[in-house]
Amino acid sequence: MPIHVIVEGKNDRSKLKRLVGPEINILCTFGTLNSLKLETLRKQVGYDEVYLFMDNDSSGKKIRGVLRDAFPDAVQMYTRRGYAGVEGTPDEYIISQLEKAGLEEYIQYPDEPSY
Repeated sequence: MPIHVIVEGKNDRSKLKRLVGPEINILCTFGTLNSLKLETLRKQVGYDEVYLFMDNDSSGKKIRGVLRDAFPDAVQMYTRRGYAGVEGTPDEYIISQLEKAGLEEYIQYPDEPSY
């Protein structure tokens, strides 16, 4: 069954895309949600598994609230306050959130730096 992670913007999506396999479909809200965008997301997701990964700021919280209503079964993932959104969150922290959400098998671990 396809898995979708909904993020806010394309920078969040590219950050996440580097850390998960191609089996994970990353969708963007591109900022505020209107009913058309919400309907489009609903159609894209259908009855598949959904994860919400929003920035920990006021607009991210607003978007999460709307999406939580639209996708009540979605798994919530969080960045830490103080990080510059999902795109500014360190890889290790995003990986820990993916692991916590049960998505270990899809994580593409970055190569350890070689010395």
